[in-house]
Amino acid sequence: MSIDTSQQEIIDEFGLFDDWMDRYQYLIDLGRKLEAIPESERTEDRLLAGCQSRVWMIAEGDADRLTFRANSDAAIVSGLIALLLRVYSGRSAAEILESEPRFVDAIGLSEHLSPTRANGLNAMLRAINNVARSKLES
Repeated sequence: MSIDTSQQEIIDEFGLFDDWMDRYQYLIDLGRKLEAIPESERTEDRLLAGCQSRVWMIAEGDADRLTFRANSDAAIVSGLIALLLRVYSGRSAAEILESEPRFVDAIGLSEHLSPTRANGLNAMLRAINNVARSKLES
C-alpha cells in the first residue's frame, strides 16, 4: 500500500464522523491501540523536542525501509502518532521525503488542534523527515 493510499484511507475514515468530538474520540481510540514503548526505551535521547506532551520516537532500518515506533503520555497525541505511523512506518526514506502529509489538512487537523498539539504534530513530522534525510545521506 502506498503512502497516498494510506492517507486516503485515513481521510475516508475521518469522513465518517460528523463532528469533531467524534473525531477526537476516534483519535484517542487509535492512540490506545498503539504498542507501548517499554520503560527501558523511554530515554531522554528518544524524547522529541517541540512537543508539549512527552513523545518518544524510535526509528529503525535503512534508506530502503524505515520503521518507526512511538508513543506519548497524552491520549490525543498518541492518536496523532498512530496516524503518522500508519502513513510513514515501513516506507523508504525517499518515499517519506517525496510525500506531503495531505491528510492533516484534509481531515481538519490544521483547524481543530490546539496550537501546542499542532506544534507537536509538526515536530513529529520533522523528526520523521529528518530520519529519512539522514538515512539517504549516509
